[in-house]
Amino acid sequence: MAVAGPTGSGKTLLLRALALLDAIDGGQVLWHGLPIHNQDIPGFRCRAIYFHQRASILADTVEAALRQPLALAIHRGRKFDKSWIVERLASFDRDEKFLEQKVANLSGGEMQITALLRALQLEPNVLLLDEPTSALDPKTAAAVEQWLTAWIDQSPDSRAMIWVTHDVNQAQRVANRMLHMENGQL
Repeated sequence: MAVAGPTGSGKTLLLRALALLDAIDGGQVLWHGLPIHNQDIPGFRCRAIYFHQRASILADTVEAALRQPLALAIHRGRKFDKSWIVERLASFDRDEKFLEQKVANLSGGEMQITALLRALQLEPNVLLLDEPTSALDPKTAAAVEQWLTAWIDQSPDSRAMIWVTHDVNQAQRVANRMLHMENGQL
């Protein structure tokens, strides 16, 4: 699903509420039809990942950034799959050497690519995407669109995404359902 609307319409607040990052005034977020209790939030956030519009990565190299979430107790047992990462990097005209890049030297687009790889390697069921291509050039944005729609197509019964965008044309390309948001109303 895509949610399109002007700046300030509440799209980011909606995603943050769905990710249980911000309190909601009414109603509740359900997971598989059941309310999510406080003790369930870490597990929920492993399955439903919020992707911020501007990636923030605190690591020395790209590879270190990709390995970081795998050190968390909630991901115990998962292993870093370098070959999977390198295969995905080819979609963005990058090779294995990209993993050695210093995070401090990455462009905004390269930060987004790194953040997307970091999220998808965790095999979430849901991606909550806040303008995921805003920092990308058109060619890379198209690659991300194709990559994420293919990700959904690989397992449509167990994966979903909500893609927030200002671009109605992009919304139509990446989603099979589109909602418009304005003044906090869908």
